[in-house]
Amino acid sequence: MARDTQSIVKMSRREGYALHPKAHKALVKRSGMPGAGQQSRGRRGGSASQYSLQLREKQKVKRLYGLLERQFSNLMKEASRKQGQAGAVLLQLLEQRADNVIYRAGFAPSRRGARQLVSHGHFLLNDVRVDIPSIRMKPGDILSLRPHSAQTEYFKRLDDTSPAPSEIPGWLKVDRKKVVVTITGVPAREDAEVDINEQLIVEYYSR
Repeated sequence: MARDTQSIVKMSRREGYALHPKAHKALVKRSGMPGAGQQSRGRRGGSASQYSLQLREKQKVKRLYGLLERQFSNLMKEASRKQGQAGAVLLQLLEQRADNVIYRAGFAPSRRGARQLVSHGHFLLNDVRVDIPSIRMKPGDILSLRPHSAQTEYFKRLDDTSPAPSEIPGWLKVDRKKVVVTITGVPAREDAEVDINEQLIVEYYSR
């Protein structure tokens, strides 16, 4: 399965945005882009073009959700065909991914971690083993931990390795003790990160 293996900290510095919880401290220490100091500062200086702003926002969101370029582009095309504002629909589709649901439910400390859990087949979707992180959840779906996986050290120590999020999205119902999440609705725009400018992404693909 194709995936982006670049350092998440380096990608976070490139986008000036913490794409992973462990990137927060790194950004505080070194907020500039990777590369030679003067060169990085030079690229940061001056006003960015509209194209540059669009590109960086697209890259930020693509990397935040862990998609490759073709996956992200195809999702944008799908969002454009659906009813509603394309940018908001794009974020809705991203939020409905199985790996994002596991992350939002608090069963993984990051989307990368959630992607790995799904890829390794630790979860059942409606009682059927699933190992495709990109599979889309719909209202009524239930993601539950495989009985065999409950015996692994990770899930035995779930509260230590993956603290429960302070706020579960309203479209998810989570049973943390049983490691079960039920999809009760569809995500709204406010369920995604507030500091995403989805209109820039729409403009990028509309060129």
